Amino acid sequence: MQTQHAPHLPVMLPEVLEALVPAEGETHLDGTFGAGGYTRGILEAAPTRVFAIDRDPDAIRRGEPLVEQFKDRLTLLCGTFGDMEALLGDVGVTRLDGVVLDLGVSSPQIDTPERGFSFRFDGPLDMRMSQSGPSAADVVNDWPEAELARIIWEYGEERFSRRIAKTIVQERASERIETTSRLADIVRRCVPRAKDKIDPATRTFQALRIQVNDELGEIDRALEAAERLLIPGGRLVVVAFHSLEDKRVKAFMKARAGRTGGGSRHLPPGQSGERAPSFHIASTGARKPGRAEESVNPRARSARLRAATRTEAPAWPTEGGSR
Repeated sequence: MQTQHAPHLPVMLPEVLEALVPAEGETHLDGTFGAGGYTRGILEAAPTRVFAIDRDPDAIRRGEPLVEQFKDRLTLLCGTFGDMEALLGDVGVTRLDGVVLDLGVSSPQIDTPERGFSFRFDGPLDMRMSQSGPSAADVVNDWPEAELARIIWEYGEERFSRRIAKTIVQERASERIETTSRLADIVRRCVPRAKDKIDPATRTFQALRIQVNDELGEIDRALEAAERLLIPGGRLVVVAFHSLEDKRVKAFMKARAGRTGGGSRHLPPGQSGERAPSFHIASTGARKPGRAEESVNPRARSARLRAATRTEAPAWPTEGGSR
């Protein structure tokens, strides 16, 4: 499939399929349809049934030719992957053989200036994956300085977060900050350029995107929903692109596999060993893309793949209690 600007290259597709092991007659979920790379890979690997979710209406529209190609084997669902249980329930699906999640922003979203995800293009400061709700411009222009500093620090891991937040507040007092280029210029004035040549605006843009789309909350809800939906022997495969995502996935899988003593939010103190592991993981380490893939697809360089297999143990209660 094509994005607006270049061929879409699904990150670590061979490794994803190796971990997912699609087989005839199975039902799989691609929780992050995007440009359809993983969905197509699963459908071509075996005669499976695939349900694919995306919160972006544009992605659903782009996927219509793929639905036509694979007829009754593919169903697209518009919504967030954190709501996968409800979305699948609406179409009568309660059990899955595999779930794959490709976290973060999709290539078509990055490459479309009008979506406002990237500082590489001048566009409206938007960043909403679902194209609804408060935008990044709303956050930048309406939030208190202390809250801006907090999210830039927590979600962007930006050590100059307070300086950036203070400058944003000063700049917006004279004129609202409405474009990606203006915000990027403001941040670049506050952050020294690093030796690694990464644009100084990168971490702030990441933080705003995560906040606008509640990405970390969606990850937590999706992992817990996958645990409930996967049959014994079902496979959970997650590809993350930055440390905040990967740490969350790692903590969940280690806790559910019984490999932690309670230091994780997914395993409260005092519960170590009290619940049977709901997942098995062969290794706590993450797989990384090979050099060949990195050379042709720069976006793959930060990718980390983690996989786990569902056991016969009951799903653990969520933090809010049993479902």
